Amino acid sequence: MLVKFIRFFVAILMMISPTIPHTFGLPAIPKGQNLDLESRFELVWSDEFDGTELDRTKWQYNWWELQRKGGFWHEDMVDVKDGKLVITTAYFEGGLPVPEAYHDYFEKHPTTKGYKGGWYTGCVETRHHYEGLYGYYECRAILPKSTGMWSAFWMMNDGVSNVDGSGKDGTEVDVFESMYYKDMWWGAGDAVVSGIHYDGYGEGHQGDSIGKWFANNPYEEYNTYGVEWSPTEYIFYINGVETGRLSKGGVSQNPEYLILSCEVAGANGVADADRHGTGKMSMKPGDTAEFIVDYVRVYQYK
Repeated sequence: MLVKFIRFFVAILMMISPTIPHTFGLPAIPKGQNLDLESRFELVWSDEFDGTELDRTKWQYNWWELQRKGGFWHEDMVDVKDGKLVITTAYFEGGLPVPEAYHDYFEKHPTTKGYKGGWYTGCVETRHHYEGLYGYYECRAILPKSTGMWSAFWMMNDGVSNVDGSGKDGTEVDVFESMYYKDMWWGAGDAVVSGIHYDGYGEGHQGDSIGKWFANNPYEEYNTYGVEWSPTEYIFYINGVETGRLSKGGVSQNPEYLILSCEVAGANGVADADRHGTGKMSMKPGDTAEFIVDYVRVYQYK
């Protein structure tokens, strides 16, 4: 009942002005244009996750950063089953072993931080397998139920690190991030955020966001999250309804690869932070949270 009241209250605010909910830190309800997928786009790449293991012709495990914020990325936390990609977040007191395929890497890079006890989750990316330029990018997913962590569908390329005052050479495009499970009790947690980042992640970093937007019971039900990327702007969608547009810094003109990931709030492998509204980790050792992805699809303009 409280969730319905919050949505009704937000709807009233949006009748006055679509920007008012964001002024009060509330999510807004998608009310923009409907995506015209059939007449404007054609499918050029997809993964329906119909097999029994990750399709290594389409994805690779992300292992270049084993220790990720307050947790660790490990390929054992990624599974394909029942037609879904599942990234699980769980605690391992003694950590997990380094996959055999990476032993040579660690011998050559002895200073690389390895695995230790803590929260483990996963990340997969299409780098070296598929990179797209413009079009419409979408995933259908159920979000992981826990504070202190978040899931995401995003795009990257190496030009993001260039500090030159422009996003044209590469932009991190966050199609969605799920950081607000902690607000479930008062009805605003059924929301995701979308945004962009460019000019690296240091002092020169720049970015922009469209704010929080409601999805439909996203921790229990499937929703689609997409972005239309043209030479002039990014248009974000939830369930085929526009949420916002961004073009700050200039739109990326370079091909980008796709990423599906979960991350734990914190630093140095310790989950002890409230990052961007996640709250601190609510799960205890023995608990798990799952990011379930039904499909990822890429469409190009006809």
